[in-house]
Order: sequence, then structure tokens, then C-alpha cells
Amino acid sequence: MKGLLLVDKPPGMTSHDVVDVLRKASGIRKIGHTGTLDPAATGLLILCIGSATRLSDHLTGLDKVYEGDMRMGVITSSYDMDGTVLESRPVPDLAPDAIQLVFDKFTGAIMQLPPMVSAVKVGGERLYKLARKGEVVERTPRPVTVREFTLLGYNAPLAHFRVACTSGTYVRALCHDAGEILGCGGALDSLRRTAVGRFHVDEARPIDAFQTPEDVKARLLPLGTALDLPEVIVRPSGRRLLATGSELQRKDLKTPCPVSEGWVQVKSEDGDLLALAQVQQGTPDAVLLPRRVLI
Repeated sequence: MKGLLLVDKPPGMTSHDVVDVLRKASGIRKIGHTGTLDPAATGLLILCIGSATRLSDHLTGLDKVYEGDMRMGVITSSYDMDGTVLESRPVPDLAPDAIQLVFDKFTGAIMQLPPMVSAVKVGGERLYKLARKGEVVERTPRPVTVREFTLLGYNAPLAHFRVACTSGTYVRALCHDAGEILGCGGALDSLRRTAVGRFHVDEARPIDAFQTPEDVKARLLPLGTALDLPEVIVRPSGRRLLATGSELQRKDLKTPCPVSEGWVQVKSEDGDLLALAQVQQGTPDAVLLPRRVLI
């Protein structure tokens, strides 16, 4: 059994809790998720089953879309409502247009300071572990891209929003930083991930829908549909080379390689994903170096 599984994570579970449930339901140990959701958050979690775990790096880096609520007038240690309230402030009479103008300041390529309560490592130790000790350490801002930060509605003190961003963006940090500019402070009140790359939460099933191996198998997405990468079709002779991890040359391919660098999917004539390979630069022909072999 191998493929991708789209799960709608409920609140109160960690991403690893979801993995444990699916391991018991499927009877398969080799399962991993492709992007952590905080316990309080809900929404799309992509699980890789069996050999699909070899694709996890490519899925983890996909853009994300979230919808959530920002609570005005409060500052917390974790930038969300699960943390300790550090300060409460009065919320002024804010017009939606004024909130959107602030949100607009965080769109595009920005440098974001990770929250102290996060999994980022400083000096080899997770920030959240240092925060539990009461320590606050210097953190280095990281580049992220926020493609959209839109106010969907405002019913004081809650601002409902949608964020589309690159992987590694902390939405709760956006709420905290926007609250600082607004002057009243802000913290993430609720969050739901609605999309990862081209996958949408509407395609996902709740965790209790997976009780047996048959339930899991019925919802698996084939590996051939998992990634949006250029692809080549390999000849039978090339398939034998793949099995040993050997490089592929033009004569081993049924279709020409569409790119001169980067990753490509190597597929069979039936559309099955056999491997991910990288194009070796500086060669007269497109030589492919298998990196993730799935056969």
C-alpha cells in the first residue's frame, strides 16, 4: 500500500497523533506527514503512506493557504490563545479598511521573526524548549513570502482572515506583528489550513473515516498524481536501470526531457511514478540521476 492520504485534522490532536491513528488503521508503520499543524489548528494534513514517504520533502515545501481568526487586544507568549497572556489592551474602533491596510504591509517577500514558542532551533535546541524554561533568546528573522493576507470579516475583537504563504510562515506571528502596528496587540484565536499546493481540504476526509486498511486504501491518491514537476516516460531498459539507481541517458527515455536542470518525475507508460531524478548539468544530453527510487 502506497500513496497520499488527505486528512481533515480535528482540533486537539497533534499531527503525530494523526499519524498514529492511521498506522493502527492501515497496519502500516511507514507513514509520515508533510507539514505540522499545531494541536488547536484544524484542516488539511497530507500523509505519505509506504514508499510515498520518499516524496515528503517535495510536499512539505508547497505553499499553504489558511483561514483563521485574529483576536485583537491581547498579547500572548506564543502569539496564539494557547499561550500565557502577557498583556491586555483596549481595542479601538477599527474600520475594516484600516485593518486591511495593516495586513497589506505583510504581503510580499518579508523577513519574519519566529515566535519563541516554535520548533525553530537556536544553538541546537528547539525554541519552545527554551521558552518552557522561561528563556527568551535572540532569534534571526527568516525570509518568507506572503502571497495574500486578506480580511474576510470583522466582528470586534475578532478579525477573520485568509493567508496564502510559503512553507515555514508563522501565521500567528503575522497576527502578533499586525496587532503591534494596530496598537492594540493581537493573537491567533483559531486556524484552519484549507490548501497545500493544489490539494484542498474539501478533498480530505475526517480522521474517524479511517478505521480499517480498506478505508485507507480506498482514499489513497496514486503517486503519479502527487507532484507538479516536469516528467519523462522511461523505456523498459531504463526501468531496469532505475531499479539499481543507475543514471538514465536519452536513449533510455521514450520522451525527451523537458528541462535542462532541476527535478523531473520518471514515469512508466502507464503513468506510474517510478522515481524522482535530477538533471545533471553540463552534459551534452540530458542525463538523469535517480534520487528517489520508488520501485
